[in-house]
Amino acid sequence: MAQQQTIAKSVSLTGVGLHRGIPATVTLNPAPENYGIRFIRTDLENKPEIVADIDNVVDLARGTTLGKGDIRVYSIEHLMSCFAGLGIDNCKVEVEAEELPLMDGSAMPYVELVQQAGIVEQQAERQYITIDEPVMYVKGDIALAVFPLDHFRLTLEIDYNYPALGAQYTTLFTLDDYVKDFAPSRTFCFLSEIMKLRELGLIKGGSLDSALVVQDVELTKEHIDYMRRLFAYQGPIGPGKNGFLNNTELRFYNEPCRHKAIDLIGDLYLLGKPIKAHIIGARTGHAANIAVAHKIREALNLKSKVEKKVSSVSLSYEDILKILPHRQPFLLIDKVSELDPGKNIVAYKNVSFNDNFFQGHFPGNPVMPGVLMIEAIAQAAGIMGLYKENADLAAPAANVLFMGIDNARFRGIVRPGDALRIEVKMLQFRRGTGKFAGKCYVEDKLVCEAEGLAMFG
Repeated sequence: MAQQQTIAKSVSLTGVGLHRGIPATVTLNPAPENYGIRFIRTDLENKPEIVADIDNVVDLARGTTLGKGDIRVYSIEHLMSCFAGLGIDNCKVEVEAEELPLMDGSAMPYVELVQQAGIVEQQAERQYITIDEPVMYVKGDIALAVFPLDHFRLTLEIDYNYPALGAQYTTLFTLDDYVKDFAPSRTFCFLSEIMKLRELGLIKGGSLDSALVVQDVELTKEHIDYMRRLFAYQGPIGPGKNGFLNNTELRFYNEPCRHKAIDLIGDLYLLGKPIKAHIIGARTGHAANIAVAHKIREALNLKSKVEKKVSSVSLSYEDILKILPHRQPFLLIDKVSELDPGKNIVAYKNVSFNDNFFQGHFPGNPVMPGVLMIEAIAQAAGIMGLYKENADLAAPAANVLFMGIDNARFRGIVRPGDALRIEVKMLQFRRGTGKFAGKCYVEDKLVCEAEGLAMFG
């Protein structure tokens, strides 16, 4: 099984952003296991953070934009594509502006930045998104389909009614080919389109050098003089026999189609995990990419609900005594309402005046000790890790040894009469040792959270 990866050291890159046309610096930093990809606006007070997730996509005009409240990070698709292509699971991305640098319009500057930092393997196992049934998105002449496969493959077609583009096809058979065969592919646009956008005061950072520009406008001397003023551009402006401004040489014969593949890979990585599937698309764009990503997540959520309904286990107090070695007065779990063995658990502790710890812990103002809430999390994790289906034991046959506590926080007070709900998820399990995260609630209020490490056996 593959392990999660992050970068070895912090690295930075500065360039001009497409939308605002101001210098933008992005800094990539190593991140811990299960952190994911997160964007931090370091130019703003309190450095607000936005998780790279499809639920945080707020705009798809000329790129993919993440947002939270009034905070925005524009043009994240090329960097996300780079992370997907190089297998970066965890990275803290600091941005000193509201958009990422456009650079040459490809993903290659970000690939080179990550390669400069170096890639390191982490202890946690990488999790993949897999599907059992095809997922389809069709709108007009746009089509995008996702089919089950044991690895990632992408087949894409574009079809423009213009000679320089026409119909193009490409296939990425494996992400091992991403860096050499796809990352250098630049974005493309029509000259007439970018002239109109610039006239409207948009794409202020767009340059005639930051994309493949399809020449669909006759280049008279008046047009050339106008474009120099419009783009404040001093470089050459001339017609191209190949249909692209300045006769720009293509890096691949189907470079525009390959760039569409870059965008699609980056947008799908906003699902939060790499996907194993065969993606087949025609005339796609950011809107279709994100739409099919939502369909994938909906299918996964439905599958999870069905599996949970079928496989979820509930345990009585008598069942718990057969699993845990703990006994009164130190048994802190009364029942289990949901249990997916080795993955997650929901358990309850009914807090009563009769609990013996209230005799000495603020007897005039009884409060459940925080350390006992953490112990309840550990015991719930013990049940989750030790449970064996169809076990019918008269006494516990195994023990769980608590080895460590991390990130413990106490958020509220628990008093007699409260029903303490304990929710625990297993983050990692290897060679009998499990790392888990737990939270305690009273009704819907979070009162305690902690991560733990334990040995099961």
